[in-house]
This record gives sequence, structure tokens and C-alpha cells, in this order.
Amino acid sequence: MDFTIRAATLEDCKDISRMILELAEHEKVSDQIKITQRDLEQDGFSKNPFFHGIIAEVPEHLKSRDGHTKVGYSLYFYTYSSWKGRAVYMEDLYVMPEFRGKGIGQALMAKVSQLGLAAGCNQLNFTVLDWNKSSLDFYRKQGCWDVTSELGYHCMRCEGDALEHLAQGDL
Repeated sequence: MDFTIRAATLEDCKDISRMILELAEHEKVSDQIKITQRDLEQDGFSKNPFFHGIIAEVPEHLKSRDGHTKVGYSLYFYTYSSWKGRAVYMEDLYVMPEFRGKGIGQALMAKVSQLGLAAGCNQLNFTVLDWNKSSLDFYRKQGCWDVTSELGYHCMRCEGDALEHLAQGDL
């Protein structure tokens, strides 16, 4: 299939926002989406961005049934491992359903990996839902492994009131 992978721009935020909602609907968590297109614009395209993004785009003659040419994206940011040094974290990898199985997801993931290696990273980290067998299979085909089952780590989170209380020392 004819497609290109390129760096996301400010003008892509509308489509990224649309695809974030599509991903959340697929993952059955659309009620948890709190960010807006404006948040993406500020957080990804300011002087000190919190994330970076790449876009998968098809030519106009291959656009989606809904008329979209931007058919996939990945958001990523750099982190640090106290054991291994520089790392890249892939927050999202999404391809619209009608464009899956055509190499777009693999190309997006390869690009994030290339960018990470170019920045001196030695690992790519991300999460995937335990029920998403097709994604788990896809990632394993890329040479990825499950840290939870192999090392026993769990991804933890603190947010909302608990985060506020933690920050204030009110435990």
C-alpha cells in the first residue's frame, strides 16, 4: 500500500485527536479521554514539548471511507532507565481499522524505534491491554517481550485526588 510516515505538525492535531478517540473507543475507555485538540497543540508543539508524534498518511485516492488521508499515528517521548540509560516510550500506536494489515503499524513502530536509536536510546517501552491478542501478537512478531510476565513488573499509576494528596504529603 502507498503511504508515508512523517513527523506530526501542529496542523495534524485535529486528526490526532480524532484517532485518539477512535483508539479509546476500541480500548473501551472513551469516557476517560480528557485532553483536547488544544492540549495536543500546546503539549506537543511548544518550545519544550511533552511528546513527539508521527503520522501515517495515504494519498488522496486511497483516503478512508470517511475521507481521511491521515490514517495512523504514534505519540512518543523520551525517558530514562536507571539500569539501561536512555529509552523511548511509545504512548500510542494506532492505525484505522480499514488500513490495518498493510504494514502501516509496523512502519510507525519502526520509525519510533529509528528515532529512539538516533537519540541514543537502547530500549523501546510501551503498554498493551492484556485482552488485545491481535496487538500482543503483532508486538511479539516485532521482537518485543512482555516485561510483566518475564520480570514481574506492574505498571502503576497515581492520579486525581490521590496524586494531590501524595504531593501534599497527606497520606
